[in-house]
Amino acid sequence: MNGVNRVALIGTGFVGSSYAFAMLNQGITEELVLIDLNKEKSEGDAMDLNHGLPFAPSPTKIWFGDYSDCKDADLVVITAGANQKPGETRLDLVDKNMKVFQSIVSQVMASGFNGIFLVATNPVDILTYATWKFSGLPKERIIGSGTILDTARFRYLLGEYFQVDARNVHAYIIGEHGDTELPVWSHADIGGRSVLDLVNERSEYKQADLENIFTNVRDAAYHIIQRKGATYYGIAMGLARLTKAILQNENAVLTVSAYLDGQYGQHNIYIGVPAIVNRNGIREVIELKLTEEERAKFSHSANVLKQVLDSFFHHERP
Repeated sequence: MNGVNRVALIGTGFVGSSYAFAMLNQGITEELVLIDLNKEKSEGDAMDLNHGLPFAPSPTKIWFGDYSDCKDADLVVITAGANQKPGETRLDLVDKNMKVFQSIVSQVMASGFNGIFLVATNPVDILTYATWKFSGLPKERIIGSGTILDTARFRYLLGEYFQVDARNVHAYIIGEHGDTELPVWSHADIGGRSVLDLVNERSEYKQADLENIFTNVRDAAYHIIQRKGATYYGIAMGLARLTKAILQNENAVLTVSAYLDGQYGQHNIYIGVPAIVNRNGIREVIELKLTEEERAKFSHSANVLKQVLDSFFHHERP
């Protein structure tokens, strides 16, 4: 390592370029290299971002490069791949993006890379598993963005409903980053008071409103895609937050796509769960005590992902 933090970003589309902008704005890393098949685009992004440096909180060296630059990277962030189109689910993208990932990960590994992978491309849980398989790196050094954005949307909407700063709302969305995700109502609290208790105790709050909030969280991407074609600011902020947790060795609790090896009764799968993230990647998965209903929903979510994984990695999966 060269003593400074280097992040290599692969894919400078909507999500990648928004992430690069967030990284520059928050001064999260010393070096940021942009890699994209479309060299012109990543070169243009590097120029444009560099022109913002005089206004940035700290110096960041930003350039467009290639896979050889991954050798000294602490973190490789992958946002490349086909986007969700109106009417497509995240799982519909799996065929297109699996091939893309095989090529990307093998080129990153060929550089001599020995850091952490952060995967944001959808379907994120499947592609995080694929990155683990293609890279041969230890499971804790492969992290998917998981339900980090769904959890943020959830906290935002609950904060709005209860009129409390979203940062003081503690609640998680777990499971597939997609249509089978679920809210963990049994552990949702504001200032130590259970959200479910608040609804039972106060007539101005309704159970139906909570169900509505979750539906809006789950379907948020569809609503945004319908209106503006893609979602990128929210996830870019989430990726910047994750990057900070990793580079600064924070031991932060974030709902990422992590490898389960018995937790929640699941094995050999990457799926969104709260986990402790630090400089080594995923330190540990936090196993919440779920209600029977939550457990069943989580198990259903995991099974949906397993079916997709089995069609690609069937000979390797127990």
